[in-house]
Amino acid sequence: MTDAFHAAKPFAVTPALSETPELRRVAFDAPYAWLAAGWRDLRDAPGISLAYGAVFAAFAYVAALQLTRLDALPLLLPLAFGFLLVGPILAAGLYEVSRLRERGEPATFRGIAHAVWPARDQLGAFGMLLLVLYFFWMDVAFLLFMLFFGAASFPPLDEFVPAILLTAPGQGLLVTGTVVGAVFAAVAYSVSVIAVPMMFDRKVDAVTAMMASVRAVRTNLPAMGLWAVLIAALSVAGLAFYFVGLAITFPLAGYASWHAYKDLVRAMPAPPPPSA
Repeated sequence: MTDAFHAAKPFAVTPALSETPELRRVAFDAPYAWLAAGWRDLRDAPGISLAYGAVFAAFAYVAALQLTRLDALPLLLPLAFGFLLVGPILAAGLYEVSRLRERGEPATFRGIAHAVWPARDQLGAFGMLLLVLYFFWMDVAFLLFMLFFGAASFPPLDEFVPAILLTAPGQGLLVTGTVVGAVFAAVAYSVSVIAVPMMFDRKVDAVTAMMASVRAVRTNLPAMGLWAVLIAALSVAGLAFYFVGLAITFPLAGYASWHAYKDLVRAMPAPPPPSA
């Protein structure tokens, strides 16, 4: 472990920082401004951004390659959905890049690790929650497949796609899986859309951050619905080009998520000046 990690201050949740954050109402088209701000961060820090995104693009490619070798490529869709579930945790380092840019400071991998390390406990606890939700989703996806197809193994991809689109069981699985997946996605999105950047920025506990995230979605439902669609579109675009696009779309979504958090949550009041 590096000296930077040893020197990092422990993540302390104080009563003042755990108070309910004050939220803002934003315009329906605010997500476009978040994307524009995220693009500026990506443009101004291309090296660290593309390196960060390339790691996750490579991971997605290796996962798809392994599924192909196991003749289980149809699992790629639920696995991609799981990637979206844990994405906010994986993007924690990108939030620090955006925060440093706001301060006019350079971003380095060492600096990112130094900033993320103090929040490891709260981020880890929240990440475990998302992983539980992800594994539960995978169990449900398997159960739905066996319910409609009555089989314990997936057919080859060239047979699976026609079966899904052109047969009654396949269409039933497609509709039911979409509805069930949408419920999982709505829950995960609501509790996480601004929770991770808030824990990272304000050092609040995971429960406070999740509650604030749900309130932000409920208070700005049209704008947050649009933001969810844009995140999904970025993810699909990144996956569509043989995962290479993730090297761009993942950091772009991460940076934009930071700006969404900053727009949705009012800044903390400045501390009072010390008494004489």
